[in-house]
Amino acid sequence: MGDGEPRVPTAIAVTSADLALPPQDERTLPAAVLQDVDRRPLEHVVAELQTLVDQCGHVIVVCSQAVPASVERRLHTVRALLETDRIALFRPPLPPLGIAVLARQLRQLASCDLSPGVLASAGRLLTHYIHAGALLGSVARLDRVPVDLKAHARSWVPGSQFGVVAHPVPQLVKVGPEAALAGPEFGTWLLVAKGQHPADWVTGSLAPSWHVQGLRETALPAESATWWGTGRLTEFCAYLPDLSVLYQLVTSVRRSTCHWCGIDVIGDRCVFCSATPPVYDDGGVGVGGRDRALGHRRDPALGRRRERRALTG
Repeated sequence: MGDGEPRVPTAIAVTSADLALPPQDERTLPAAVLQDVDRRPLEHVVAELQTLVDQCGHVIVVCSQAVPASVERRLHTVRALLETDRIALFRPPLPPLGIAVLARQLRQLASCDLSPGVLASAGRLLTHYIHAGALLGSVARLDRVPVDLKAHARSWVPGSQFGVVAHPVPQLVKVGPEAALAGPEFGTWLLVAKGQHPADWVTGSLAPSWHVQGLRETALPAESATWWGTGRLTEFCAYLPDLSVLYQLVTSVRRSTCHWCGIDVIGDRCVFCSATPPVYDDGGVGVGGRDRALGHRRDPALGRRRERRALTG
């Protein structure tokens, strides 16, 4: 796809082996697994990330918001110690199975002619096309999706089951004959991760109602119980499986140049350096004014720029 020059693919990294799903197709690249980054000696993790950067040029780390705070701190520490903008830390608001699916989609796209900045930005774009949820035996400790008092009370009734969608729009229903969850309005496959809970409703009712084109099963990520607040669950995720469709989605979006680090991106924030478009006192935004933006990069005092920067999330 595309006619770019041969290059070393950008590395897509995950923080545990169970987030490295099997390849979707023959072009899916393997994931780099950063195992136990908060438990191993700091120098070992630094050396591991440095090797990945040396080999691949850029590294995109996709991790769940359910990882311990120590993991996130360690990743930021390593990135700071290496003094590099070539490591992107991406923590989208997806459950663990959704994280694994998104990481695999990026591994598919990493084989194409996409630049590192566009590939990293694609993560935010593709997140919108992922429908992630779970079948839960209890919502008493669920804090990722709004739960009313009635649902909390029903959690204490033996045998209760709840169908929940956490992304893209929160939904919660008590499983019964009329229970239904709104699904994607485009063709998807469904990935199901069975935990300590029967998956019959997901495979027998949800999948047909969502008109999925295929269904696959995988092991439940270790972080899922923490994210959903219970070990009595079956997690599911509807996603776009075809590389050609993913590639078309990403390449149809207008690209721009990050005014801070100079790489191509899509969207309004560079995932590598965390820069957002500069806001000028005259109300203008540095879009389309590359020379102006690069000039401010050389001398931040010029033009009295107000720059908004944030941690990558």
